[in-house]
Amino acid sequence: MDKRLEKQLSFALEIDKEKNIFRQTHLSGHGRRENDAEHAWHMAIMAYLLREYSNEPVDIAKVMLMCLIHDIVEIDAGDTYAYDDNMKQTQKAREDAAKERIFSLLPDDQRTEFISLFDEFEESKTAESRFAHVMDNLQPIMLNNSNGGSDWAEHKVTAEKVYQRQNKTKLGSETLFEVVDGIIKDNIKKGNLQ
Repeated sequence: MDKRLEKQLSFALEIDKEKNIFRQTHLSGHGRRENDAEHAWHMAIMAYLLREYSNEPVDIAKVMLMCLIHDIVEIDAGDTYAYDDNMKQTQKAREDAAKERIFSLLPDDQRTEFISLFDEFEESKTAESRFAHVMDNLQPIMLNNSNGGSDWAEHKVTAEKVYQRQNKTKLGSETLFEVVDGIIKDNIKKGNLQ
């Protein structure tokens, strides 16, 4: 087998492990916890569907690819819950090490491309990365809201922490931030957010 193809197939098999990384967010309808691959797939479809609400024009294929690869590093680094301040302290170091190992399975040109896309997402300085972050923030809020805010209540999450995380949403889409703001306010009234 061609060495390039062998590396690509090795990477494709490796990323299957993303299906075993479970998040704190539950599927809609009080389902089981979702895995990272489901989260990424959902985000990518949502990005395409909601692209008209981006604050700026975006290359939607690039946004979708960012959505699909942004959590691959969690195969090694594990999922860091958005509101776990202790785990967030080591998140970057864990994810950087994972990024190097996992993307290095690819041929050099694709390794460089994926690391560049991952870093662009993390830095959140481009229209595409800002809109991808909107999806990363909106998707779990939608699911949590569909479950009566139970994930927030279980973890005793405060409205202040949710708003801090949602600052990036406003940068990518004012319209979708309004939706998120409504969900947060509704869950404060219901007592799901402290």
